[in-house]
Amino acid sequence: MEVLANAFADLQQWLFEALVQPLAFSLGLGNRLEDAYDATGWLLVGLLQLAVLLAVIGPLQRWRPVEAVADRATVRVDVLYTLIHRLGLFRLVLFFTLTPLLDDLFGELRMAGLVTFHLDDLWPGVTDLPWVSLLLYLVVFDFVDYWIHRGQHQFEWWWRLHALHHAQRQMTMWSDNRNHLLDDLLRDVIVVGVAHLIGVAPGQFVAIVAFTQLSESLQHANLRLSFGRWGERLWISPRFHRLHHSIGIGHESPGKVLGGHNFGVLLPWWDMLFGTANFEQRFDPTGVRDQVEQGRDYGRGFWAQQWLGLKRLAGRA
Repeated sequence: MEVLANAFADLQQWLFEALVQPLAFSLGLGNRLEDAYDATGWLLVGLLQLAVLLAVIGPLQRWRPVEAVADRATVRVDVLYTLIHRLGLFRLVLFFTLTPLLDDLFGELRMAGLVTFHLDDLWPGVTDLPWVSLLLYLVVFDFVDYWIHRGQHQFEWWWRLHALHHAQRQMTMWSDNRNHLLDDLLRDVIVVGVAHLIGVAPGQFVAIVAFTQLSESLQHANLRLSFGRWGERLWISPRFHRLHHSIGIGHESPGKVLGGHNFGVLLPWWDMLFGTANFEQRFDPTGVRDQVEQGRDYGRGFWAQQWLGLKRLAGRA
C-alpha cells in the first residue's frame, strides 16, 4: 500500500506542476494552490478509473454481455455523465459553490464546541493502522450509502430525481454516473457531512470514493456475472445490482409502491440485515415501469434529462 501511495503521490505532483499549477496561475487562482493540488488528485483518480473501465471492464462486457446494445445513443449520453463526474467537472463546480459554505458551517460548529469523532481512535494500535482504518471507514460509508439509496427509493420527491438513473434501458459500465445533478448534490452533501463528523483523512476519503466508484461501474456493466452463492453475500455483483434495476422488481415493493430490493452499494450485508436482499439468479430487462407501460419520457439527451427531472420534482412531468 505504501508503494502504491508513493507512486500516486509522485504522479499527482507531476500532473500538478505540469498542468494544474500553470492553469491556476493563468486563471488568477494562485491563492488556491492547495485546493488545486487536491483537485489534481481527483483528476488523477478519474483518469485511472477511465483506464480501468476501458482496459478491464469493457472487455468483460464484450466477453459475456447480458444483452446486445441496440441504442448506442443513450450509452453515449452515459459516457458524458461519466466524464463529467470522473474527470472532476462536477466537483469543480462544487469547489466554487458548495465547498466554501460547508467549510464555513463546520468551522462554526467546531467553534461552538462540536468535536470531530475519529473512528480510527476507537482501538489504539489496531484501528489506527492505515489499512484497518480504511476498511472501517469503507464499511461506515457503505452503511450510509445504503440508507441514502433507500431514501432515494422511499421518498416520492427524491425518487422523481433518482428515477433518471433507473430509466436507462441499456445498462453498461457507463451507467453508474447517470444521475440528476441535484440528486448527486444531495448525496454528496450527506457524504461530505459524515466525512467531517467522523474525521476521515482526505487521502482515505479519495481512496474510498475511487474504490466505490470502480466497483459501481462493474455492478452496472452489461455483464452476465454472478459471484456464486457465498461470493454474492460478501460483495455486490453485476447480477445482484441488475436486479435492483429490473422493471417492477428493484424499485418497487408489492403493490407497485416505492421501495424495492438490493440497495447496497458495495456490501450486500445491509440488504440481508434489513430484509431487502433478493438473490434470485436472473437477468431481467431494466428500466422504470411507467416508462415501459405508459411511455413516460425521461429524456434522450443530457439537458433534456436534467430539465425533465426538475419538472418531475415540481409535479409537472
